[in-house]
This record gives sequence, C-alpha cells and structure tokens, in this order.
Amino acid sequence: MNRRTHAAAILRRPSVVTTVLALCTAATLVGQTVIKPPKNKYTPEQDVQLGREAAAEVRREYPVISDPQIAGYLERAGNALVEVAPRELNHPVFEYSFTPVNLKEINAFALPGGPMFVNRGMFDAADGEGEVVGVMAHELAHVLLRHGTANATKAQGFQIGAIAGAIAGAIIGGGVGQVISQGSQFGLGAWLMKYSREYEKQADLLGAQMMARAGFDPRDLARMFETIEREGKGRTPPQWLSSHPNPGNRSQYIQQEAAKLTIARRSDGSGFAAAKSRFAGLPAAKSMADITRAGGNGSEGGEAPASVGTVGQPVPAPSAQYRTQRGGQLFQVSVPANWTGVAGSNAVKFVPQNGLGEYQGQNVFTHGVELGVARASSRDLEEASETFVNALLRANPGMEVADAQRQVRISQRPGIGTTLTGRSALNQGERVGVFTTFLADGNLFYFLTVVPDRDAEVFGPAFDRVGNSIRLNDR
Repeated sequence: MNRRTHAAAILRRPSVVTTVLALCTAATLVGQTVIKPPKNKYTPEQDVQLGREAAAEVRREYPVISDPQIAGYLERAGNALVEVAPRELNHPVFEYSFTPVNLKEINAFALPGGPMFVNRGMFDAADGEGEVVGVMAHELAHVLLRHGTANATKAQGFQIGAIAGAIAGAIIGGGVGQVISQGSQFGLGAWLMKYSREYEKQADLLGAQMMARAGFDPRDLARMFETIEREGKGRTPPQWLSSHPNPGNRSQYIQQEAAKLTIARRSDGSGFAAAKSRFAGLPAAKSMADITRAGGNGSEGGEAPASVGTVGQPVPAPSAQYRTQRGGQLFQVSVPANWTGVAGSNAVKFVPQNGLGEYQGQNVFTHGVELGVARASSRDLEEASETFVNALLRANPGMEVADAQRQVRISQRPGIGTTLTGRSALNQGERVGVFTTFLADGNLFYFLTVVPDRDAEVFGPAFDRVGNSIRLNDR
C-alpha cells in the first residue's frame, strides 16, 4: 500500500478518539434515566403567554430584590443551567428570567415558559451553592417538561387564555389548604401549580442531570430536600412542600441517579458567597402573611382586608330566600339572599352582614361558610381529612376537635364531617364544621361553617341547606 492509499484508508476509518468519545456519550445516555415529557395539548407559545402574564402579576405583588449583585448571581446560575438543558426540551420561544424576592419562606417556583422566582429563605436555609442551584434545576425541569400545562391538559373545559391570573393568585395565596377563586377558573391556578408525585420525580431526576452537566454535585439537591423536610416536622410544612409533594425515597433515588452521572468541571468565582452576604444589608425579609395583610408588594400599605359590615355589631339571621352562586366551573351552591360572597386569593366565603372584618387588629370571620380546595395528603379520605383538620388546628390555637369523624354526603359523594370548638377573637365560644370529600382529580374539596355557640341554633338549618345544595361539576 502506498502512502496515499494508506492515508485514504485512515480517513475512511473513524479515529480512535472519535470512537472513544462516541462510546462515552452512549454510556452517559444509557446510564442516566430517560425523562419523557407528559402529554400536553398546549403549545410552548401558550406556556410563554401564561408565564409572562402571571409573572407580571407576581412582580407587582412580591418584594422583588433589585440588588445587582444578588440579581446578577441568580441570573448567571440560571443561565448556566439553561445552557445545559436538553435541546429537545429547551424550546426557542421560552423566556427565562431569574428573580430573587425578599421573602423568608423556604420557597422557589417557576412559571410556564421560563420565569423563575427564588425566595431569600431558600438562600438562608442553604449551606452551599449547590443546594440553591439544585432547587433552581428542579424548577427549571418543570418548565422544560411543561408540567404546568400538562396539568391543564388533564382539566376539562379550561381555556388557556383565562388562567394566567389564576396562576398568579395561587402563588400569591400560597400554602397548604389554600385555593384561589379568581375570574371563572375557581381553583385552577392552585391546581396547575401543584405537581403530582410523578412530575416531582421527573423534575428531581432531570434537575440532577442538569446539575451534573453544569458542574454541580446532584447530591446537594438531595441535601436541600432533607433540609426542607426537617423544617416542616412538627409544624406547618414549608410553602415549597405544599406544591411539591415528596414522591418517596427522594434522597435515595437522587443519590442513585448521581452515581450514574459525570460532574463537569466549572470555573470558580460564581459569586454565591458574595450574593449571600449581601442579604445582610437588605431590609428584613417579609413573610407571606405580611404580603397578604399588606395587600401585596411587602409594603405596609395596600388594600384593607375584605369586610362585610362591622364585626361586633349584631348579625342578622339567615334570609328565608336563597340564591344560587357558582364557584367558576367547579361547583354551584345556594346561599341565603342576605349573605355576601367574598372571593379572595385563597378562599370563597359567603357571609352575613357584620360577619367578616377587622376587630382589634385582626381579620375576623365570625359567621358564614367557606368553600375551597386543598391538596390531599392521602388517597384515604379519613386520613386526608384528618390532616386537613390538623392544619386548621395549627392555624387556630385554642381550637380543638369536639367529636369523632362522621360519615356525610357532599354532592352525592362520600364525605367526612368533623366539629371543632374554641374561642373566637371576640372571646365567644364558637364552633366550626369541617366537611370534606374527594374531587375527581384526587384533591380535597372542603366546606366550612363558622358560628358562635349562641347563634348555632339560628344558623344551623341554613348551614344544612347550604351544604345539601352543593353540586360539584368536576366529573
């Protein structure tokens, strides 16, 4: 063979280097878990529309941190993850942004199409950079897999153009057992932003893979989840957990995934330590309760809490005339004609005159009913109802269960009834009825009745009639 022929033969064969690289790449692809996006009838452009509109509302309501060092760090960290995102999932229309907010809760969330918000509380809870970046990778995975609109795909009769405000309302309302009721999409925003355990595991695994490609140890993500879980033991769980349920064995399967991955090298000087230290010079972080009381944006101003008359003044008996009210497309109910509907960011109440408002610096609800949706902690109705009742007890010190759970019917479905007793802010004995049933999607529908002991006989028949009139339309 002459030199030219030998050279041509070499060119026709793949080089040793190329072959080794191909084998390494194939090993990586085979080793890591393959994540497939769920069924979705919406387009990436519609994800962007939703995220853009909801993010604008969140930025108006949240205390956004404008410190250039903190904001710059978060943007660099977020963009580093976007750069290593799987190409087939990273749609060109997505509009990524990474916004720090001065809230103390351990929380972060990403909206459809790319906007992400990270609470100061997440930085404060983290021992190292990888823990914050890990949560960001998890949230970015929800965006890439389009889990929000995949949830909407499961809902029947909802139109994508009508729910951006509902998503924002769900986020700003926040928390376990809370529900939004804006516009005609009762509860949809909360439902869109509460991921299934299947979606959570997908986001964990894809997030771990992106972390490794960006040069971070995925085990840091497992450590952050353990920190968040510890924060929730013995008290109300961190806000992040209310919409990100633990799929089970979370740390274990993230550790197993990490063992399959090669962590890329990255340059130092990301600015995490400097950004974290900058928080010390900021005003004290607000809580979500502060945001709700202030009417948004963490200021001390804002709109006053909703009220119906003047609390402390006589409350009229329920009217004998009833009118039908609708909770978007989810339910309809008949209430006394002299009760007023109050739709807020986290519940719908129907209240008689002087039954809701401020009293001695507190927002007080003394008479009426409340209807809403909460994420179920279990597929067992008794267990899920008990968890919901316990959350109410934690939020209302001094209240206690008056009797055992009892079987009831709500909209022709099996339900659980529980009676609570306690002292109201007016120093009156009061009783609260808690009635729960499952919705078709596995969430918990609840119906609450609130009345002072002295008015229980007068309001009891009205409560019974209201409860018997509930018609759920989710099936």
